[in-house]
Amino acid sequence: MVSWFTGHILEIFGAVTGIIYVILEIRRNILLWPLGIVTSAVYMVVFGDNGFYAGMVLQGYYVLISVYGWYAWHRAQGSGLRAQGSELRAQGAVNRIGSGTAGICLISSVILWAVLWYSLDRWTDSPVPLWDGLITSLSVVATWMLTRRYLEQWYVWIVANSIAVIVYLTIGMYPTAVLFTVYFVMAIIGVRAWRRESTGNGEELRIKN
Repeated sequence: MVSWFTGHILEIFGAVTGIIYVILEIRRNILLWPLGIVTSAVYMVVFGDNGFYAGMVLQGYYVLISVYGWYAWHRAQGSGLRAQGSELRAQGAVNRIGSGTAGICLISSVILWAVLWYSLDRWTDSPVPLWDGLITSLSVVATWMLTRRYLEQWYVWIVANSIAVIVYLTIGMYPTAVLFTVYFVMAIIGVRAWRRESTGNGEELRIKN
């Protein structure tokens, strides 16, 4: 047991920081972005070691999009960023995605999936190129949606995380499977929390393209 723990210490650390990340995401806490940078950097190594090359590239994307998200949230909230106890909460409104943007996101995810699936199957030894590509494509789109505070990003995460749990269990990446199980549950909590908090604060769920 001890040897297993020491052999998976980096993966366990990434799983713990990942859980804290999604808690901050639900609370719309701007500190989710710097923590996301740390988590993604850790998982670049974890996924690379386990042959999830699309997942490794995805984590690099997460690092970059986290920098952008941090900037975008800070800029959007402006003077609305205020201290609440020990927390800094992002006060930007939750948005609903427009049909045009939703269509672009769907097409983008399908194209990205096809490219990743083909590339992984042809040029790498990925054990699950189809599923690695699908999880990655959905995650790329969902993370971009998060930077725009689209409520619907949670539904994309629910689909991506449910697939990820099955895949990582099959491969034997158990700490990561636990992490994505938590992600799945908290995505369900997240969509309810964003709706409830927006309604309670009198925020308008507006369509934003």
